[in-house]
Amino acid sequence: MGFTVEDMLLISKDRYNMELIAGKEGWSNSISWLMMVEDLTIIRRFDGKELAVTTGLGFESEKKLLRLLHHLSLHHASGLVINVGEYISEVPQSAIDFCNTADLPLLTVPWSVHIAEMIKDLSVRIFFQGIADEQSARAFIAAIERPDAPDDYREVLLPYYDLDGDFQVLLITTDGLDSMDTVERKRLGYRMELYLENISHNCEFFYYDSFFVLIANNLPAQVLEDVLSRFETSLRRRMPDRKIAIGIGSRIGDISNLHTAYKRAKAAAALALRLGRPRLSFDDMGLYRLLTQVPDRLLLQEMGDGLLRPLLDYDAQHNSNYVETLEWFLRTGGSYQAMAEKMFIHRNTLMYRMNNIRKMLNNDLETEESRIPYHIACLIHRLL
Repeated sequence: MGFTVEDMLLISKDRYNMELIAGKEGWSNSISWLMMVEDLTIIRRFDGKELAVTTGLGFESEKKLLRLLHHLSLHHASGLVINVGEYISEVPQSAIDFCNTADLPLLTVPWSVHIAEMIKDLSVRIFFQGIADEQSARAFIAAIERPDAPDDYREVLLPYYDLDGDFQVLLITTDGLDSMDTVERKRLGYRMELYLENISHNCEFFYYDSFFVLIANNLPAQVLEDVLSRFETSLRRRMPDRKIAIGIGSRIGDISNLHTAYKRAKAAAALALRLGRPRLSFDDMGLYRLLTQVPDRLLLQEMGDGLLRPLLDYDAQHNSNYVETLEWFLRTGGSYQAMAEKMFIHRNTLMYRMNNIRKMLNNDLETEESRIPYHIACLIHRLL
């Protein structure tokens, strides 16, 4: 997941006497670049993931420093390093409290540190880590597209990942993602990557095939659940108008099966969008797991809308909801009371509708065997 605040701190703790004093929950934030900030003007050009560095010139007062932190959080910065001693001798408690609440890493280095040298050193490390990340992303794409050509991906990934271990693919999408220009999409990707808190280096995040892709290697299920919960909370808080859908593929063993995990995550993401769900796991899709893997779409249409055609035509002509009524009948096991509670319709009305439906379908729907084809047809209808 790139060069992170944690990476920077490991390098800089002894070399530059750097300390993390607040925002510890954000220490897995990736850093795209280091930017010297002595006023608020440059922050307007932040795309996300920039790490701000300041001597405190222009932010000497507590009020001005808090305003800086607010703008950095608003523009999705990775954190702030303060060169303490000359303009800011001591970081106020209000700044520490803000960063802890916003999960914005706040770090300090003493005035004796040569800031220009530190920025140059860390920027070079970020640059080379960026190259390594791009190579890893291309290798993962090769594993998805060409699983039978291990020479295209194993050698690149072997130093960083347990290729014989477990892999899981998550696909994140939103309306209009594939139509965004590169700059807009990259900015959105940077922000999402920041929201994926506590993701360690056994993960890779990149854009591919109209999705933001997160590949996790040997990540425990509970850790992944915690990451996704925090991710969704951050999205609701910081991008409330943007609807996101997440498809989660099955956990698979060995990198050679990554293409299967990707296909399943893609099916889960597509169904999540179709059903209006913010998150859906392939393993929780029930019969949809089988239906989404059928390549013959014409066959699905024949088994779905073909079987339901009398009801579909009737609904179109009379602005009714006979297909929905049949679906709830099948989902509730034929309980009119349960149907009435779910559809907010009197049970007598539902009984009348079901009598009509049975006549239209020429099927009494009394046995499990007679209901199964229509249950599958309703699932397909929702899928297509």
